[in-house]
Amino acid sequence: MDSKMLARIGAIVFVAIAITTTAIQMTRKEDVPAQAPTRLIQPDRDPLREGQRRCQQLGAKAVDDAECLRLWAETRDRFLGRTSAPTASEGR
Repeated sequence: MDSKMLARIGAIVFVAIAITTTAIQMTRKEDVPAQAPTRLIQPDRDPLREGQRRCQQLGAKAVDDAECLRLWAETRDRFLGRTSAPTASEGR
């Protein structure tokens, strides 16, 4: 056998192996791990959130509404992790 024939046989064997492994991989069924159903937890009624919605609906008039100003201050304090209102010495 000459070297060209040997190279051709090697290439044919390589392609046959590649096709066989591809066919085996395509016919395999993957086991999907069983997952616990995801539960959505609905938070209890949040008066702060309801007040924010009301202020949102007021639009530009909310700037003059004392309740909206109080809600925004409370929201800001909650976001910043403050537990009490800032004192006069802390400034703005």
